[in-house]
Amino acid sequence: MEMTDRITGSPYRRHRNDVEAGISGEDEASSPFEIYRTKDAPVDRLRRWRQAALVLNATRRFRYTLDLKKEEEKQQTIRKIRAHAQVIRAAYLFKEAGQVVKVPGTPDFLTTPAGDYGVDQDQLASITRDHDFSALEQFGGVRGLADMLKTNLERGIHGDDDDIVKRKNTFGPNTYPKKKGRSFWSFVWDACKDTTLIILAVAAAASLALGIKTEGIKEGWYDGGSIALAVLIVIVFTAISDYKQSLQFQNLNEEKQNIRMEVIRGGRRLEVSIFEIVVGDVVPLKIGDQVPADGILISGHSLAIDESSMTGESKIVHKSSKAPFLMSGCKVADGYGSMLVTSVGLNTEWGLLMASISEDNGEETPLQVRLNGVATFIGFVGLTVAVVALIVLSIRYFTAHTYNEDGSPQFQAGKTKFSTAIDGAIKIFTVAVIIVVVAVPEGLPLAVTLTLAYSMRKMMADKALVRRLSACETMGSATTICSDKTGTLTLNQMTVVEAYIGETKLEPPDNVSAVSPNIKPLLMEGIAQNTTGSVFIPEGNGNAEVTGSPTERAILQWGVNLGMNFDAMRSATSIIHVFPFNSEKKRGGVALRLSDSEVHIHWKGAAEIVLESCTGFVDMHGDFKQMDEDKEKQLKKAIEDMAARSLRCVAIAYRSLGMENVPMDEEEQAHWEIPENDLVLLAIVGLKDPCRPRVKDAVELCKIAGVKVRMVTGDNLQTARAIALECGILESDADATEPNLIEGKVFRAYSDIQRQEIAEKISVMGRSSPNDKLLLVQALRKNGHVVAVTGDGTNDAPALHEADIGLAMGIQGTEVAKESSDIIILDDNFASVVKVVRWGRSVYANIQKFIQFQLTVNVAAIAINVVAAFAAGDVPLNAVQMLWVNLIMDTLGALALATEPPTDHLMHRPPVGRREPLVTNIMWRNLLVQAMYQVTVLLVLNFHGRDILHLKDDSTAHPTKVKNTLIFNAFVFCQVFNEFNARKPDELNVFKGVTNNYLFIVIVGGTVLLQVIIIMFLGKFASTVRLSWKLWLVSIAIAFISWPLAIIGKLIPVPEKSYGEYLKKFFKKFLWRRRSPHGT
Repeated sequence: MEMTDRITGSPYRRHRNDVEAGISGEDEASSPFEIYRTKDAPVDRLRRWRQAALVLNATRRFRYTLDLKKEEEKQQTIRKIRAHAQVIRAAYLFKEAGQVVKVPGTPDFLTTPAGDYGVDQDQLASITRDHDFSALEQFGGVRGLADMLKTNLERGIHGDDDDIVKRKNTFGPNTYPKKKGRSFWSFVWDACKDTTLIILAVAAAASLALGIKTEGIKEGWYDGGSIALAVLIVIVFTAISDYKQSLQFQNLNEEKQNIRMEVIRGGRRLEVSIFEIVVGDVVPLKIGDQVPADGILISGHSLAIDESSMTGESKIVHKSSKAPFLMSGCKVADGYGSMLVTSVGLNTEWGLLMASISEDNGEETPLQVRLNGVATFIGFVGLTVAVVALIVLSIRYFTAHTYNEDGSPQFQAGKTKFSTAIDGAIKIFTVAVIIVVVAVPEGLPLAVTLTLAYSMRKMMADKALVRRLSACETMGSATTICSDKTGTLTLNQMTVVEAYIGETKLEPPDNVSAVSPNIKPLLMEGIAQNTTGSVFIPEGNGNAEVTGSPTERAILQWGVNLGMNFDAMRSATSIIHVFPFNSEKKRGGVALRLSDSEVHIHWKGAAEIVLESCTGFVDMHGDFKQMDEDKEKQLKKAIEDMAARSLRCVAIAYRSLGMENVPMDEEEQAHWEIPENDLVLLAIVGLKDPCRPRVKDAVELCKIAGVKVRMVTGDNLQTARAIALECGILESDADATEPNLIEGKVFRAYSDIQRQEIAEKISVMGRSSPNDKLLLVQALRKNGHVVAVTGDGTNDAPALHEADIGLAMGIQGTEVAKESSDIIILDDNFASVVKVVRWGRSVYANIQKFIQFQLTVNVAAIAINVVAAFAAGDVPLNAVQMLWVNLIMDTLGALALATEPPTDHLMHRPPVGRREPLVTNIMWRNLLVQAMYQVTVLLVLNFHGRDILHLKDDSTAHPTKVKNTLIFNAFVFCQVFNEFNARKPDELNVFKGVTNNYLFIVIVGGTVLLQVIIIMFLGKFASTVRLSWKLWLVSIAIAFISWPLAIIGKLIPVPEKSYGEYLKKFFKKFLWRRRSPHGT
């Protein structure tokens, strides 16, 4: 099948010029506003759309986009501090290379006590910061330093409240001063920078001065003062809205920085916030963890640290007793170990770095960029209309074609006073400026930020922490989710439910009497030493507290049930070398030195993989037997049977080794590859991890929503198959065939083109490595899919980064995985992933609701004023009234519609294509029906209102004021009623779920109340008069008709193809004809 054919056949295909999808085209970006993936977008692309945007208030418009200047300053600061760290490291290496000879008679390193502790903070900081190994030795090494800090290296600090407070007071907390959030007044100042508001304020001041001069202060201040007051109200409302948004982002940012870490206190492993770590704490480290503070290595096995966050170098640094210094902020790339915390907070390089740079929340989202494009287009149209209106009104005024209520010209050359002429010119100019204010939808791009801020806050309650704003909306376009099995689709609560000791099945699995005493010590040794977990027995022989990963916990608990004494087994042997569990090899091993200098090698991992390395096994009596072909088949059958019942199968094996085969040098040991052949099988255990409740419903909902769920797991293919059937990812046994069900090694063996073809069909991938997951993501993206991927391990980071949306697990996820992700699923639950899809669609839907509402107001307001201005030389809606309409449309409208909660209806439609037009045919139909109705009715009232309403009065000015007040009142109520229509663009019942959005009700109620106050009590301010109850009913009746009209409008069918496509086709055809030599 050709590549192009395959793309055409995809229901979720991307545009052919979508470079992010890997599909090259003629032009990388036909418009500066076409950035469909802002994740790692080039700076020149980001700068390009900013320069192309028509902006009235740049400070406000670009507040929540990436500040390119600040980002450059931030990078410079980071480079400076990294350079400092590199200088220190270079000095340390130079010092280490030289042979430092201690001169006789020179004093040892002098210690300065600090309170109850034998060393002060400055000395501790200098040791770790300067990598001063000689000073550390003079303290007596890590053990001597621990004694001075009153820390037990095995049991940690006491950890009671008094101890923690004392350490914080002496050595400081593990925090750094944060930049103060912006004050409310700074947002007021930003709102004042709006170009049109500044022009209106100047016009108001001029009008005020002229009015007072000509009419006196008592009557002359109204026109200018009213505009000034309206501008002030707009500024205050805008500032309040922006300030509330900034507080929400600030709270979410603090949540992102709050990392949870394990510490050992009082012999017990506890999980605490990184900010609660104190000097003297013993911190266990494992692959993927962030080093939480500066410290000294206590012990480590194959411990490798990625120091690129501090040094800028991608080189991995191996840590040992000769290189024990650990820097805060670095990541554990491999192995595990434990550290003694010696410096925290501002006493670390990382703390200084974090205090020096401000956490910039700015990040444009694709929707935000596109809306800037829409706002720019509408703005240019509005600007053009305003300029034309200004010219036409000026010509009419100065040629005496603009008349007063009594029919006399407003301006007569040589007769009209200069001040009156200037006042008239200012009013014309104000009308033009007001058209720009209403026409340029400044609040449109900001509505994205508003709805994202609201959604992010609500998503926290749904157990999803958004790290990248763009992911929130991109999730609404997701067409496939590649999900892990363990902990995401399952509960991650593993228990050993089936066990074989060698060839013998234990019934029940913790039947102690069935385990031969010959084999039990060897088995317990392997369980206790080949683990990253731990067992704590509280005083008084309480229940054992088992910590570690779910798999480790289950096996350790099984060992405890069989009578294992964890501490005794750990102290009986010493660890020579560790091969940490590897997701590529699917196993981990440890080499132990026994008291008699014998060496035991223990391996643990995927049952069928470990079994392949076994040449022997133990029988029911604990005797060692040779593994023959029949026995291997029997054990493989047992593994397959367990896997078919959705059990995770883990094998435990060992071999002995002579000490002469073990390298003695520490550096050689660090690079020693532990033997993994000629193993003796000790045990096979089957771990049950039940599916999460209602996960099948969540998967079914994804199918209805047009999102394909794919399971990508490192587990046995049969285990994956059983869970997939249980979850509904595979519907029947008939689906459980290749390529629906595929093994990682099979998939990776295909060519790139073959992988793209196969990827479409894959539902389950078993025995996959992180690289297989990455290959799958790349293949799916090339096929035009918007891919969401879940991951928890360090090796998942490339796939999380490559995906359109990377979803890291909050409980089991490593810090490396979390930092590479866009969203963190706090409860590791697949149902929460589906909720994120729902919220993503809600973001897009809410923005479309707001666009429909705002464009309706835009079209109607501009049409009414422009037609009236051209026809009669005057406008029915004055500056103050238009500013009030603008406030309803921009700030209040955004608050009401952008905060609509998601509905089930959103999950009964296909994903939103990222290149689909923002204004759909349905929206065009709805807004044109409403705008045409409003324009028609209100223009009829404008030109024939006095006759229709039978307005007769001695004064000719009063009927006109009543008519204009009625137009203004009816227009505002039309927007209030249309706000309900905008809630449900494609549903007949616009009131469904309205009570779930209290903010919507409050804003609509507040708008109506303020409108009543304006009409009844603020006539001078808004140039209105009080209306009779009959005219109030007329206003409401005009607005009410918009509801049945909306229902009728929704019955009008619209073509599936976008109107924009028809226009493009028409213009192409027109241009082609013009260019054709014969015009054909």
